[in-house]
Amino acid sequence: MKPALIIVDMLQGNFSKNITGEKEEEKIIIPLRDFIKKCRNYGIPIIFACDSFLKEDFIFKGRMKPHTIRGTKDTLPLKELEPDEKDTILEKRRFSAFFKTDLDQTLRTWGIDTVLVTGINTHFCVLATAFDALCHDFYTIILEDLSACYKKNIHEGFMDAYRKSAIYPIFRIMSSSEFLKLYEKTKTD
Repeated sequence: MKPALIIVDMLQGNFSKNITGEKEEEKIIIPLRDFIKKCRNYGIPIIFACDSFLKEDFIFKGRMKPHTIRGTKDTLPLKELEPDEKDTILEKRRFSAFFKTDLDQTLRTWGIDTVLVTGINTHFCVLATAFDALCHDFYTIILEDLSACYKKNIHEGFMDAYRKSAIYPIFRIMSSSEFLKLYEKTKTD
């Protein structure tokens, strides 16, 4: 197994300046930061998939209000995650980190066969990125304890819906600790 970690939309513009750790999306920040450090120790590539919209972007013609506008600090990874200069910053204009980006080619250049997906929001950008990873023939794992949605029941509902899907084991839902155990086992086999 040769994984890469994709962190979806954990951006300065998606969080208030006063992070209390009480909102569902905020609860994953510290555990995700710690997981990122473990991935770096294993040599697992880190990719921050960052919304980076134009002010007049089509996506804002619905109910979604303009946010994370290209060229602003709002599109940068959350400082609390301690991004590193070796991490890859991938700008995206739609829900999936694969849509009209070079992510597929980058992962193949690195010899990646497994994509780990984390971040916000489970029911949109995390899921869209995970499905596109699968559609690009990567084993795909959503790390449920490092992904979040503004409502816990929505997050849990989506995770439960795919936990025992017909595409298991090429598409999995697991915790970060379950993944680390699996990864360590594959390194010793």
